[in-house]
Amino acid sequence: MKNHIKEIRKSRKLSQEDLAKKCGVTRQTINAIENDKYDPTLALAFKLAKNLNLKLDDLFMFEEGN
Repeated sequence: MKNHIKEIRKSRKLSQEDLAKKCGVTRQTINAIENDKYDPTLALAFKLAKNLNLKLDDLFMFEEGN
């Protein structure tokens, strides 16, 4: 699953730490998600979308074969 979190987060001048605190996770978790090392749980994906004021499908893209 690909995501646009890093680009959106930077455009809104949020640090990984800021976004992590809003979502109740560590900065390392945000880093891992942004670098496609970890797919978030559905609950975390919804928190990320909510805190970035986006719909879930605007933040994440499913890629066939992954």
